[in-house]
Amino acid sequence: MTAARAVRALVAGGVTDVVVAPGSRSAPLAYALAEAEAEGLVRLHVRIDERSGAFTALGLALGGQRPAAVVTTSGTAVGELLPAVMEANHAAVPLVVVSADRPGELRGTGANQTTVQPGLFGVHVRAGVDVGAGEDPTNLIADVLRAALGRPVDGTATSPAGPVHLNLAFRDPLVPGTDDTDALRSARPAQAEGQQDGAHGWDAAGGSVIGSDASAGSGTPESAAEGSTRSAGASRSDVPDGQGTTVVVAGHGAGEVAAVFAAHLDLPLLAEPSSNARFGSSGIAAYRLLLEHLGPSITRVVTFGRPTLSRPVTALLARADVEHALYLPEPVAWFEEGRRTERIIDDLPGLIAFAGRGAEGWLGRWREAGAAADAAIRSLLVDEERLTGLDVADAVWEHTDGNLVLGSSNPIRDMDLIASTDWHPLEVFANRGLAGIDGTISTASGVALAAGIPTRVLLGDLTFLHDVGGLLLGSGEPQPDMHVVVLNDGGGGIFGLLEHGAETTTARYGATVERLFGTPHTVDVAALAAAYGLRYERATTLEELDTAMERPISGRSILEVRTDRSTLRDLHARIRRAVADVTAP
Repeated sequence: MTAARAVRALVAGGVTDVVVAPGSRSAPLAYALAEAEAEGLVRLHVRIDERSGAFTALGLALGGQRPAAVVTTSGTAVGELLPAVMEANHAAVPLVVVSADRPGELRGTGANQTTVQPGLFGVHVRAGVDVGAGEDPTNLIADVLRAALGRPVDGTATSPAGPVHLNLAFRDPLVPGTDDTDALRSARPAQAEGQQDGAHGWDAAGGSVIGSDASAGSGTPESAAEGSTRSAGASRSDVPDGQGTTVVVAGHGAGEVAAVFAAHLDLPLLAEPSSNARFGSSGIAAYRLLLEHLGPSITRVVTFGRPTLSRPVTALLARADVEHALYLPEPVAWFEEGRRTERIIDDLPGLIAFAGRGAEGWLGRWREAGAAADAAIRSLLVDEERLTGLDVADAVWEHTDGNLVLGSSNPIRDMDLIASTDWHPLEVFANRGLAGIDGTISTASGVALAAGIPTRVLLGDLTFLHDVGGLLLGSGEPQPDMHVVVLNDGGGGIFGLLEHGAETTTARYGATVERLFGTPHTVDVAALAAAYGLRYERATTLEELDTAMERPISGRSILEVRTDRSTLRDLHARIRRAVADVTAP
C-alpha cells in the first residue's frame, strides 16, 4: 500500500500534475496514479524520456505556481533527472522527484537496475526520504512537501522553495491484485501514527533529517553574511528627494514590484526580459548599450531578482564607487552566505530610503537616450538583407499575448536588447537558474499545460535540437497550445559574440573555433516537425514573420527562421557604433 498512500499524500500536499516515465519497478505508483486520475485528483502526463519528463514537471510547477512531480523507475532513469533538479534548485522551483527502488534486501547485491539512489541529488534537493517496502510514507511525504515550498517548520518560510526527492522501495508483485485495487480506491491521505521502521530522510551530508535546509547556495534573509550587510536601508536624509542618480536593475524573477518601485521614484529601470518587470514609464529597452555612456553618473543601484544576461550590468554591480542594495524579502536559492558584498534590504520602506527619488531630469535623460538608441537599432535593421535574431525577438515580444518561454544563449539576449517596454506578454519564463539549453521545449510544454494558456517559445537551433525529444507526446496525451519559434543559424552563434569570435582568436584558431564552438550542422527542421506530427512553416521576410506571429496559437506548431551567424559579430559592432553616435555626449 506504499504507492497508494504516497499518491494520496502527494495530492494532500497540493500536487495536481504528475509526469510519469514508464518502468517496471515504479509500476505500483503508475497504477495508483491512474486510480487517482480516474477520481479527478491528478492530471497525468506520460513521457518516455525521463529528462524530458523532469523538465516538463519543472514547467508545470513554474506555470501552475505549485509543486509538480515526476515519477521514474530505478537505476539510470533517476540519474536522468539531475539537470532539471539542478535547475529547480537554483531557481527555487518545487519539483518533486519520486523514484522507485529495489527493497533493502536487494540493495548492494548486484541486483539488476539497482544503484544507490538515496542522496543521489546531493546538495541540490531541499530534503529527501527513503521509504522501505511496505512502509507508510504519509507523514514523511507531508514533511518533504513542506520543505519543497520552503516551509518545513510550522508553515513559515525558513529556506528557499526547491526540489525534493522521495525514494520508494517496492517488492514483487508490482501489479496490483483485486484486493490491492480495492485498497487503492479506499486509501485516504490520513495522517500516519508515526514514521515506520526502514523509512528515513537524508541531508546533503548524508545524515538523517527530514526537511533539511541543505541546498547549493541557499541564503536566507536572516543570514547577515560576511562581506554583505543587512540593513533596513539608508535614512531618507542620505539621498534627498531630487538628488539621486540611482538605477533599478531587474534580473530574472524580479516581478512587477520592480517596475512599480522604479516608476514611483522616477528611476531608470534596467529590466531583463524574464524579470517580468520590463514595462512602465521607467523602462529603458537598450540599457546595456547605454551604460557605457550614462553609467559613470550612476551612484546607487537597487537590484530586484537575479541579473544574468549582461556583462555591462555585471560590471556596474562590481563597481567600488557605486552603492548597491539587493532587495531580498524572502529566502533565495542562488547565492551562498558570505559571497556577495551589497547591502541586503528586506523591506520596501527601507529600500525606498536607500534609493531616494531620482534627481530632476535623471529619468528623462535615460528615456531620451533609450529612445534614440532604439530608433538607431531599428533603422540599422531595416537595411539588413536578411532577417536577424533581433527582428525575430522583436516580433515574438510584440505578438505574444499569452505566456512566453525564452531559450538561453542569443535569443534571450536579443530580446533583452530590443524588446519594447510598452508591451509585455502575459508572463515570461526562462530556465535561468543555471541558464542551460537543455530541457527548454519540455519546460515550455509544462508551462503551456499547467493552466492551459497558449505559450510561445523562442529558442536557437542548438537548444531546439538538444531537447527535440520533448516534442514526442504519446497518443492520447494532453496537447499543449505551443508555438515553437526556432532561430536557426546552423550552430552556436553566441560564441561568435564572445572572445572566441574575436579576430585575434579566429585568425589563429578559426577552424577549431568553428568545429568546437560553432558546432555546425545541417539538420532539416521541417523533417523533424513532420516526424513528430507538428505543423511547420518558414519565414524569410518580415511580412511572413509578422503573419506567422499573428495567427492564434492552437495545438503545436514550429516556425523556423534561418539567419546567418557569420555576420553576427559585425552586426552587433555596427549596432554599438550606431547607439554611441546618438547617445555619446
